[in-house]
Amino acid sequence: QVHLVESGGGLVRPGGSLTVSCAGSGDIVYFEAKDWYRQAPGKERELVASFTGDGSGIYDDSVKGRFTISRDNDKKTMYLLMNKVKPEDTAVYYCHAVIADATTYRGNDYWGRGTQVTVSS
Repeated sequence: QVHLVESGGGLVRPGGSLTVSCAGSGDIVYFEAKDWYRQAPGKERELVASFTGDGSGIYDDSVKGRFTISRDNDKKTMYLLMNKVKPEDTAVYYCHAVIADATTYRGNDYWGRGTQVTVSS
């Protein structure tokens, strides 16, 4: 069975930095990291950043210049580096990847369960 799990969330002070990771596990034959999303209390889930074909990132204006995404598809991992965080970055952060398992060899969308990031002094 395939799983996608985020880690690294927590409490960080305004202006600080935090890295959130996401890893796929299980009998995976294909892994492609796609996006990072977040959902703040009382708000809808929003797109934070997406990977382009060459692995670089496209960022929402609210995080541009502060957040950086990276990935290693061979290692089935993806990362979100958050710098100069603000209280409005407080949210549950989710990773999204396309994964094919060894049973079906069919690519499907997978989401992690999310990790809480709280920005507060």
